[in-house]
Amino acid sequence: MTSQPTTAAATMTPEQSVWFAQTFSTLVDNVGQAVLGKTHVVRLALTAMLAEGHILLEDAPGTGKTMLAKALAATVDGTHHRIQFTPDLLPSDVTGVTIYDQKTAAFEFHKGPIFASVVLADEINRASPKTQSALLEVMEESRVTVDGVTHSVGRPFMVIATQNPIEQAGTYKLPEAQLDRFLIKTSLGYPDHASTVQILAGSAARDRTATLEHIITSAAIADMADLAATVYVDGSINDYIARLAEATRTDSETRLGVSVRGCLALVRCAKVWAAAQGRAYVIPDDVKDLAVAVLSHRLVLDVEAEFSGTTPEEIIERIMSSTTPPSERVA
Repeated sequence: MTSQPTTAAATMTPEQSVWFAQTFSTLVDNVGQAVLGKTHVVRLALTAMLAEGHILLEDAPGTGKTMLAKALAATVDGTHHRIQFTPDLLPSDVTGVTIYDQKTAAFEFHKGPIFASVVLADEINRASPKTQSALLEVMEESRVTVDGVTHSVGRPFMVIATQNPIEQAGTYKLPEAQLDRFLIKTSLGYPDHASTVQILAGSAARDRTATLEHIITSAAIADMADLAATVYVDGSINDYIARLAEATRTDSETRLGVSVRGCLALVRCAKVWAAAQGRAYVIPDDVKDLAVAVLSHRLVLDVEAEFSGTTPEEIIERIMSSTTPPSERVA
């Protein structure tokens, strides 16, 4: 893997955009060796990582969620922790705890499993709201405060949270404020027939991530995130995103539309998406490609819309089809 071009610039240069796209493609291919037949979801997950956000997977058991988290961590030479959320899980079980050391006569902080490059929060909706709230600060600010002392979790840092959409007994619905902190919501789903056959053929290897190569260092991933932030976003694109958000707030089938945080999330993701395709600027198609994954989980539907079976994804699709994208740059 070649290193990043060192040309300093206010915005991404053509040379840097080519390097970014090639590196992004290599990362996707490497993760795809473990997560078969799910290229689009892998691209979304890497986009979330490089936009320094988090991803929510709503999936049935056994679809490869743990494999995705481990493959991402292995690819970027980072650490991986899995937290099984249960009703009796305490906030300190996630963040860590301060313990008095009699030998040194001082309090020592013991880090919890949240301190990792990629954290899999499995079945997050099975934990109590108090424990779920332990994730709010670290997901927003990449740091944990325990007993008044702040501890950084470092870069890269991404939470991949999962919830089972089928079995709802004994679960706690994620509050809107917490859902809004997830950059992307998507699902892996079951693999296609060819991928299933390939998985079965390699059943002797219980962990397909064990043989994955470290493609890039964690420090280089942080550099890629900084580089993606320099991608140019024209004023017309910002206007387009604002119009989409405003349409969700006034739609007859929603009680709560997309927040400003949601708009910012879409801009951040669009920058990475554009750079991954070798462009140093965002186009309307980038917004269209990401709108459903970034915006749909931020909507709260009207009771009648929920009762009739309308989904947030359908509303976002309808709003996009009725909102005219920009055809030229703002002068």
